[in-house]
Parts: sequence; structure tokens; C-alpha cells
Amino acid sequence: MARYDRAITVFSPDGHLFQVEYALEAVRKGNAAVGVRGTDIVVLGVEKKSAAKLQDSRSVRKIVYLDDHIALACAGLKADARVLINRARIECQSHRLTVEDPVTVEYITRYIAGLQQKYTQSGGVRPFGLSTLIVGFDPYSGVPSLYQTDPSGTFSAWKANATGRNSNSIREFLEKNYKETSGQETIKLAIRALLEVVESGGKNIEVAVMTKEHGLRQLDEAEIDAIAAEIEAEKEAAEAARKAPPKET
Repeated sequence: MARYDRAITVFSPDGHLFQVEYALEAVRKGNAAVGVRGTDIVVLGVEKKSAAKLQDSRSVRKIVYLDDHIALACAGLKADARVLINRARIECQSHRLTVEDPVTVEYITRYIAGLQQKYTQSGGVRPFGLSTLIVGFDPYSGVPSLYQTDPSGTFSAWKANATGRNSNSIREFLEKNYKETSGQETIKLAIRALLEVVESGGKNIEVAVMTKEHGLRQLDEAEIDAIAAEIEAEKEAAEAARKAPPKET
């Protein structure tokens, strides 16, 4: 295998590009990120590491704007993410300047995925070590969208999805519990999914909500803690109801 993992442009005999697979491994080691699409809202949630005592936590953001109606969260190498985010922002503004219309979510997803794919077939470069969750509202129809891209350059649309550390566990939880919801219920589902793998509750979670009317809004820690406490109370009530002896008739 060692002969085939030194150059990005060389396939192994069994059809693998090992550098791309190593980039996917970097994503799996990254902090968890989850996206949930509701009927009138899209929610992004990410696991965040505890900030150092002297560090300004506002300077470490994992959910960012690409345009007024599009946001992105990622898992993997944050330095790679910064480069990709800046390129995507420039493309959004260039599109506005050229055609005098905002980009659609699918358009900017295709652009980001195309950029990631380009870096898998050129000599002297390496793949981007990150996977992205892109959310937003179509500027023409007003319909919410959620897309995912990965280091190989593939992309797809989802109702709910996760990437990063323990993403399989989060995805299984979402598959079991996802329903078409709106408003607060969609936010609650995203936080419940993250709490499946994140310890220490709300203080290690960053959540942003996007609506058509108000754009992207970051939830503060108190709001997240309140929803996490509500989820915990519902769990305890369900557990108590399950353990309660059946009523005699």
C-alpha cells in the first residue's frame, strides 16, 4: 500500500485513492456536526471543545455565514475550512455582481464540492480534510435545504444528517426519530441528536438557527441549556412511565 499513498493522482490496484481516504479519516476525527431541516427552519449544531481559560471563545466559530441566506458547518481541519469558506464567500458575491441575483443553496454546494474534487486529481496538492453541512433557503421558492459535501467532492441533499466524530451514531438516532417538524421541535431534535455523543450538556454545543425571515441566529448558552434541561426532563418522565407498574383494571 505504501507505494500508492504517496501521490494523490495514483490509484491503487483495487481502485482506491488513499489520500482521499486519509482525508475522510481526518473528518471522522473532527468534532461532530449535525444539520436538521424543518418545514420553515434549518438548524445546524456542532460539538465544540472547551475554550482555554484565557481564550476569547467568540473567536472560535464553527458555524459561519456564506451569504445572507446560506450558512455552513464543518468537521475536520479548521484551517482547510477557512480557505474553503473564503473561496465560497467570494463566489457568492461574484454571483451577485455578475447576474444580480443571490446564489441558490445547490449552486454554492456544487461549487464547494467541485473545489474539493479538483484537489483530488492534481499533482502537488492534497485533498481538503473536511466535510461540510450547508444549509439555507432558496431565494426564489423560499424552501429550506440541507446539503453535505465530503473530501472526495461528492455532495447530496438530506432531511437530516451528521458528520465528524460518532456521526454514524447520530445518523442512526436521526433515522429513528426524524419527523417533518417546524420551529422549536426541529431545534430540539438537533440538540437531542448531539447530546447522544456530547458530554457535559449544552456548554459543549454550538447551535445556529436559520429562518427565511430572520436569517441565521446563534443560540446563546442559556437557551441551549434550557432546551437541554427540557430534553432531560422528558427522558426522565418517559423512563419513569416505563418503569411504573401497570394500572389495575
